[in-house]
Amino acid sequence: MEQKKLFSSYLLGKAELKNRIVMAPMTRSRAIGNIPNDLIATYYGQRAGAGLIITEGTSPSPNGLGYSRIPGLFSAEQVNGWKKVTSSVHAKGGKIFVQLMHTGRISHQLNLPNGAIVLAPSAVKPAGQMWTDSNGMQDFPTPKEMSSVELSLTKEEYVTASKNAIAAGFDGVELHGANGYLLEQFLSPISNIRTDSYGGSIENRCRFVIEVAEAVSHAIGKDKVGIRLSPYGVASDMPHYPEIDETYTYLAKKINELGLVYIHLVDHSAMGAPQVPSSIKKTFRDIFKGTLILSGGYDFDRATRDIDNKSADLIAFGRPFINNPDLVQRFMKSKPLSTNLDMNTFYTPDEKGYVDYAFLE
Repeated sequence: MEQKKLFSSYLLGKAELKNRIVMAPMTRSRAIGNIPNDLIATYYGQRAGAGLIITEGTSPSPNGLGYSRIPGLFSAEQVNGWKKVTSSVHAKGGKIFVQLMHTGRISHQLNLPNGAIVLAPSAVKPAGQMWTDSNGMQDFPTPKEMSSVELSLTKEEYVTASKNAIAAGFDGVELHGANGYLLEQFLSPISNIRTDSYGGSIENRCRFVIEVAEAVSHAIGKDKVGIRLSPYGVASDMPHYPEIDETYTYLAKKINELGLVYIHLVDHSAMGAPQVPSSIKKTFRDIFKGTLILSGGYDFDRATRDIDNKSADLIAFGRPFINNPDLVQRFMKSKPLSTNLDMNTFYTPDEKGYVDYAFLE
């Protein structure tokens, strides 16, 4: 009975998913020149057994291309590249949302195209370093605090990228409000020390996220817009702050009012981050009336349990999809998962460790 539920179809907005298993977004750095290619189309097509695929973080702006070789969705070439990907997934009966990820201050000028700027809510330098293809590991720079003009332009970039997503054949978009990237940088009083209407109070710090979500919803329809959040996440230098619970409770209410199709809550405790308290997950479950996706360290049994007890509507798996392109089939047939996972090829530029993992059949 429990197995059936995880494998049952599910209506996400107007998109009918063939099962409740989601492929979580994972940066894989294969987009040479920031353009999706045939290799990327093969990769996602191989994994189209998932009810829903959420792509790797894809920048809505030249300013948001913080990492080496991540794709964008702001040029005609990128739209055409993504058309190959969506066709590959749809041909196998899958559905696919693109994750719009503006990296904000988690960036380096060496990874950006000419004329692009490292922008953030405030000029607060993150701790740590990042990889650049040209000069190896580099310290994060101090970002430029966004002006009111840049706030407006960035919002417009999200809207344009969302329209481009629909033109490229995506079933919807996920706004990346997690993992310490631009949208989450606005939420935290540590990375956001603004004194205007986008900083200070909880309402002000949530304002940009809500405005982006609202603008994108108006552009492509709220039934095609989800958001990913990581309360208690510490990725990309996001330290704990006292009003986390209050901030995310307020955000849950506002997202519910907007009527977004889903909230995707990520818990990175399996990878060493602090655990997201079950009380926060319950808060989202109680307040938000749309679809709730949970992700982070799931195996088949825990996924089955959380779907069965209605803790979530959909469950996202990340790393197991890397070395098990046929993950859903393996679950359905009670077959063991591959343990052959090469972390050295997570972010390399070619097919090795990307499209060459074995299928059961």
